[in-house]
Amino acid sequence: MKLSYKVIDNTYLNIKEVLKAEFLMSDRLLLKLKKLKKITLNNKEVYIHHLISIGDIINVDLNYEEANENIVSINMPLDIIYEDDCYLVINKPAGIPVHPSAKHYLDSLSNGVRFYFDKMNINKKIRPVNRLDKDTSGLVIFAKNEYIQECLVKQMKSKDFVKKYIAIVNGHLEKNEGTIVAPIARKDNSIIERCVSENGETAVTHYKVLNSNKEKNFDVVECTLETGRTHQIRVHFSYIGHPLLGDTLYGTPSNLINRQALHSYYISFIHPITKDRKIYEIQLPNDMQCLV
Repeated sequence: MKLSYKVIDNTYLNIKEVLKAEFLMSDRLLLKLKKLKKITLNNKEVYIHHLISIGDIINVDLNYEEANENIVSINMPLDIIYEDDCYLVINKPAGIPVHPSAKHYLDSLSNGVRFYFDKMNINKKIRPVNRLDKDTSGLVIFAKNEYIQECLVKQMKSKDFVKKYIAIVNGHLEKNEGTIVAPIARKDNSIIERCVSENGETAVTHYKVLNSNKEKNFDVVECTLETGRTHQIRVHFSYIGHPLLGDTLYGTPSNLINRQALHSYYISFIHPITKDRKIYEIQLPNDMQCLV
C-alpha cells in the first residue's frame, strides 16, 4: 500500500507539511517512515524537511514488514465481513476477547488474526481499532498498517466514526428515546469494574427503544455511542436502573441468556484512502435473536 501526493501549488513548504496536512500523519509515524527510508520525492529518498516545488510527486511506502511475535498464531474460524488492503472487519462471537491476556493468552481474536495474517503473508502487527468486551458480540476492525490505525482512531474521537449496538435491558425505560450523560471512572479497588463518578471521563450514550417485551419484562434498545469508555453501555444502563440482561458484573444473571445481551451491529466511518463512507451491519447472534 502506497500513498501519493502531487504538488499543485505553493500551499506547502516541505514534505513534512504535506504529510501532516494531507494525510494527517503523526510525528511518531513520520519518524518511523523516515528511519525506514519509505518517503520519496520524485522516486528519490529525501529528508522530510526537503523543500518541494509544483509538479513534485511525494510517495510513502507502507508495505514494510513488522514483527508480530508478541501475538501467538492460533488457527480459529474467523467470520470476516469485509477485507481490503487497509483493514479487516470481523464479526466477533461472544466469549472471545479481542486482546490476549494472562487468562486468554491463546484464545483471543487477535491470535486468530495473527494466524490469518501468516497464511496470507501479511507481515504486520496485529492492530485492533475498536474493542469489545469478551462477552459482547459484533463488529471489530483490524487495521493492516499503522497509518490506517491512526486514521481510524482519530475518527473514533470525532463524529466521523459511528458505532451502534443492540442491547436488551431489564425492565422498561420511561422514555422511548433519550441520552444518558454520566462520567465513567474505574471503580476503587477494582481492575475491571467501572462506575459513574464525578471524577470520571465524559461519557454519552444515545438510545432508542426498538421493542418491549411485557411478558419477560425487558426492552430491546439501539445504542449509539458518542464516546467510547470501557463498559460504557453496561455502566450507563445499570446506573439508570436498567442493567443489561445477563450482565453479572453490573446486574444479575438471567435464565434467558448466559452473557450480557449486547451486540455491536453497526459501524460506519470514512475510508482512509478512498474517502468514501463505509457502512457495515450484521444481524444479531442466535442467543439474542431468539429474544427479540
